Amino acid sequence: MFRNIKNTLSRSTAMKASVVAGLAVAALTTGVPAVVSNSYADVVNVQAPQVPSFANVVDAVSPAVVSVRVESRINTVADEDDSFGLGRGFDDLPDDHPLKKFFKQFEQQQGRGQQKGQNQQKNSEDGKGRLRPVAQGSGFFVSEDGYIVTNNHVVSDGAAFVVVLNDGTELDAKLVGKDSRTDLAVLKVDPKGKKFTYVGWADDAKVRVGDWVVAVGNPFGLGGTVTAGIVSARGRDIHSGPYDDYIQIDAPVNKGNSGGPTFNLNGQVVGINTAIFSQSGGSVGIAFAIPATTAKDVVTDLIKTGTVSRGWLGVQIQPVSKDIAESLGLSDASGALVVSPQDGSPGQKAGIKNGDVVTAVNGEPVKDPRDLARRIGAMQPGAKVEVSLWRNGKSQSVTVELGSLPADQNQASNDDSQPNQPQQPSSEKALADLGMTVGPSDDGKGVAITAVDPDSDAADKGIKEGEKITSVNNQQISNAGDISKVIEQAKKDGRTRALFQIQSNDGSRFVALPINAG
Repeated sequence: MFRNIKNTLSRSTAMKASVVAGLAVAALTTGVPAVVSNSYADVVNVQAPQVPSFANVVDAVSPAVVSVRVESRINTVADEDDSFGLGRGFDDLPDDHPLKKFFKQFEQQQGRGQQKGQNQQKNSEDGKGRLRPVAQGSGFFVSEDGYIVTNNHVVSDGAAFVVVLNDGTELDAKLVGKDSRTDLAVLKVDPKGKKFTYVGWADDAKVRVGDWVVAVGNPFGLGGTVTAGIVSARGRDIHSGPYDDYIQIDAPVNKGNSGGPTFNLNGQVVGINTAIFSQSGGSVGIAFAIPATTAKDVVTDLIKTGTVSRGWLGVQIQPVSKDIAESLGLSDASGALVVSPQDGSPGQKAGIKNGDVVTAVNGEPVKDPRDLARRIGAMQPGAKVEVSLWRNGKSQSVTVELGSLPADQNQASNDDSQPNQPQQPSSEKALADLGMTVGPSDDGKGVAITAVDPDSDAADKGIKEGEKITSVNNQQISNAGDISKVIEQAKKDGRTRALFQIQSNDGSRFVALPINAG
């Protein structure tokens, strides 16, 4: 066996030698060297689905998006503005600080040095103090003749406004109107015969969670910047005002993006960037935008009159919890529970009472107090609306002619001007199954809560000693005996909870307590 292998190797070696010799002969006889081909890897080329580019959208909308520089008058010589969030002017930085040179170059590029000199000269002449940049934000044209939308919080402290266009052109702007409740404002620049590129509003009904959006603005004063993301959620309430209904997006939005638009892929404004959720002050992917429908109506009013007219019902309301719904015999925990109609308000004149639950407006169900406030506020004063109510275990409706929301009115205040009613004599009585002890009130209205069992449902619901019970199941009470009668009747009606109206120094509220114990 080993021999055969050896013979095989000898023959193989001989054949290789012959091939080499043959190549050498060929080279010698032809005079052309033989070509030996080497094999190399191809350039990587992956055939994968391509994500749509936003470039076409950006090209179309960018001319309509502007930077807004807000200036305020100061009476003392001050350092440079703190536009970069350092907590001090950058002239205070040491000369060898690595950021100082960058900031100086950026200021020159933005033309601020020239603007600052002009402002100083102007204000030294009029003696009113010079204009100092105090804020930077974003905005966008909504008409060809120069109306610009931005946030109220961007312009609220301004005495003068400079709009910087996409091509670097600077234009003076005047404030047309602002609305603090929705955080919107409108500026106007003189077109001087020029027609500006402007954008339109998207249809809120077609905006879905998961849709691509593009945010364009002026973050950190850097000029036109584009970021992209998706709609993360709808109907967010961030407790910034009575009409909160924000769109949440995950496109990076930072300081300076305020007032700038968020677009869909058709180049329509889905929302106006207003706030971010962040512990650091920078983007963490949670930003909030005012929906287009809300903004459109407010902007229209501001352009026409400089103010916003809103319908006013004039009732203080609170949410309907499951406990409250059960105590009132409602099948769903929805609607808005009327705590108190304001004296002389449209709601009171139409017959709305405390303890009523507003379940629908013009036949459209009301989800909660915020929904009711938004819908009434979106209507014009003088409009007649049909308000559906749940009262005493059954539905009914009233027609209300809406008033005009006062400038400083957010909600109806409680009315404590009713004449005192004589207090029926009664001894202090412990309502053990409710966890409360009650006695006569000082003003003769309802009964005073003199003690609360810390282990009771009443304590869990936040009821405290010193507060008052003014009604139970929407029936006025004046002593402990009245409470017992109402509760007994509720038990006979098959109710497991009773609705208590609690009066405190902070106002009035409703609390549902279990009555089936004992």
